[in-house]
Formats: sequence, structure tokens, C-alpha cells
Amino acid sequence: MTTALAWGLRVLILLCLVVLGPALRAQESGGIADNFSDFDHGATGFPLEGVHGEVTCESCHLDGVLTGTPETCVGCHDNGIAAGKPETHPPSSDSCGQCHTAQNWKPFAFDHAFVEGACIECHDGGTASGKPADHIASTDSCDACHVTSDWTDVRVDHAAVSGTCVSCHDGVTATGKSETHLPTTDTCDDCHVVTDWTDVRFDHASVSGACASCHNGSTATGKPGNHIPSSNTCDDCHVVTDWTDVRFDHASVSGACASCHNGSTATGKPGNHIPSSNTCDDCHVVTDWTDVRFDHASVSGACASCHNGSTATGKPGNHIPSSNTCDDCHVVTDWTDVRFDHASVSGACASCHNGSTATGKPGNHIPSSNLCEDCHQTTEWSEVRVNHDSVAGACVTCHNGSFAEGKPSDHPQSSNACDDCHDTREWDD
Repeated sequence: MTTALAWGLRVLILLCLVVLGPALRAQESGGIADNFSDFDHGATGFPLEGVHGEVTCESCHLDGVLTGTPETCVGCHDNGIAAGKPETHPPSSDSCGQCHTAQNWKPFAFDHAFVEGACIECHDGGTASGKPADHIASTDSCDACHVTSDWTDVRVDHAAVSGTCVSCHDGVTATGKSETHLPTTDTCDDCHVVTDWTDVRFDHASVSGACASCHNGSTATGKPGNHIPSSNTCDDCHVVTDWTDVRFDHASVSGACASCHNGSTATGKPGNHIPSSNTCDDCHVVTDWTDVRFDHASVSGACASCHNGSTATGKPGNHIPSSNTCDDCHVVTDWTDVRFDHASVSGACASCHNGSTATGKPGNHIPSSNLCEDCHQTTEWSEVRVNHDSVAGACVTCHNGSFAEGKPSDHPQSSNACDDCHDTREWDD
């Protein structure tokens, strides 16, 4: 061994004795603290706070080793130096200081943000409070609805709730049916959906009360401004299963028919309607539209424009043959009151004046084979052109001073019959 190396070993041994000597003597005398009573532990960067100041130096500085001692909780409390996290500890990160303090390990300020795993792993009613008996019936895990920062701040997931709405929404557990709610026997979910409470599938069948109790323009849409004027309640005409299926009650409608039956609001006068200035209700009745009280006075156009056998009854097959239009003879106020115009009648008088269709030859008529028109004229029936050639019987049967002019008082006395002396074609001859 060289002289230089020997001297180096002597110096190293000397330095070790200087540095380690006090520690070795401290161990021999009973502890590290006896020789470091004035030591400022805060100068190491790890001040002894709380319960750390109450433990012996040897609890952390094992075997008197002063250097390399861990400064984190987990470095000591999970590394065999000090008691670590127990098996029953909630699953969490190794940041002990997030919940515990050196001042007092218990109680602790629990920070769920550093807890790992589902809520139910702790909140099982044993390790920590679990779901209470009066909890809403649900298959959800706690964190599906609750947040750890504020347990009462609940995002309810209705999809996982079992039971009917009212089992919770009873006004106690959760908000119930409001006082202003529509009167109904429905359960909440008959109409509402949990994804959007204002999205309502309305079930009118279970609503009690009249339509107008809700359809008043405030709670729900009411009668529109352009509704037919009527004193009816909604359900007098409408049915809830199909609002456009209307059982119309004309009896309670105010105003004239045409105020609705104008071709827009309701069916109006059809294109083939009889031309007329009448309003609908002048002729029609609302109880039976086909029951028509006809007012001919307001009809425009000739009778035959309607009375053509199609639109209305036309000239019957047994009508007097005539080229007249209906109103040449008939009046609309009384069809049987006939102003007869013989000038337009075709055919012989007897075709009508046969005692059936019209008055025929009376029983006391002069016996004659003449046709009516041989002697009579239609313009003045009593103005007669007598055709004596066709008269049957003696002159005196008519010329008897009663039926026709008879033998005058100044006539020569004679027992002759008229035609013994007179000629019917020229009486004076």
C-alpha cells in the first residue's frame, strides 16, 4: 500500500468519526432527540405539524438514518414506516391530504372527487349511509342522478324510475298536480312524457268538465275569432276524437245562413241552384235541408228554367196542349188560380172542355153537332156566332123568348113553326 493511499484512509476514518460519532453516542445514551433537542426540523422542508410533532424521531428515522426519509403521506403510511390505508378504506387515490390533515387524522373532510369506483361500493348502508327506505323506487346507480358536490342537486333520470309518476309526484316527495291543472282522472304518464313535460299527448276522454273550462283562450286554445257565431258549447258540435268531425246544431247559430254558407266557411249556393235573390232560410229549414218552403216571388227566370221535369216538376203528360209558358196562365201564389190564355192552346176546345179536364157542354146547351169554336170564341165566350146548320131540333126549342129571342109580339098570327117560313141563313128572306 502506498503512503498516499494510507494517508487517505486515515483521513476518511477521521471524518466518519466526526460525523457519526454524535449519532452513535446518542443511540448509546437512549435516542436521537437527546442530541437534536435544539434542531429546527422545519429547515428540512418538512415541519412537524399536528400529531407529527408528538411522535418520536425513531418513528420516522428508522435505525437512526436521518437522510432520505419520505416526505409524502403515502411514502410513510403505505410503505411500512407508519400505519397505512386499511383494507376497509374507500377505494381512492393516494392523495391522503385531500381528505385527512396532520392536525387530526379523524374526522376528515371527505372529497368524493378522489374516490374511485361506484357510490354503492361505500354507500351500502354499512361503510356509509345507503339508499334510504323512502327513496324513489329506481334501478339507477347513485351518480346517475346525484352529484357529489351537492347531494340535493339531483338530475332525475325518469327512465330508470319504477312505478307511476304519482308515487313520487304527490306534492310531498316531489311536486304534484298543480291546483290549476285540468280536471282529469288520468295519471300523469297518460298525457306527459318524462323527456319533455310540456310535450303533452292529450287524452280528452278522461277530462271532466266542459270544453270551455280549458279551451278559453288562456289555458288552451279557445273559440277562434272567425268561428261561426253560435251560443253552443264546443261539445254540442265537436267530438274530442276528431275535432273536424262536426255534428252541427244550426238551432244555436246566430246570423243568416249565408254568413257561413258562402262557399268558403261552409258549402255555399251550388252553381246549379235555382236563380233566386232569396236567402237560404227563406226557403230551407235547418232541420231538413230538403224540406223547402219555396218562395217563387224571389225566383228569377221563367218557370220552365226549373220546372223542366228534372230540377223541379215539369208540365205533366196530361197537361192541356199549349205553347204557353207556365206563367202565361199560372200564378206562383196559387197554382190552381189559372189565367187561361186560349190563344196558345192547340187542339179543339172539346179536347179540354170535356166535362173532366175543363167544363164541358152544359145539359141545357142548344142541341147541336157544332164544335165549341164553331160558335164561340175564346176571347169572349158569351159572344156567340150561332151556326144554325148544325143545330138539331125546331127553332122554337131555342127561340122561345127565354133561351133565345122568340116570336115578337107584332108577329103575324100564325101556327107555323119558325122554319116553315124563315131560313136560318137569312132570317128576313
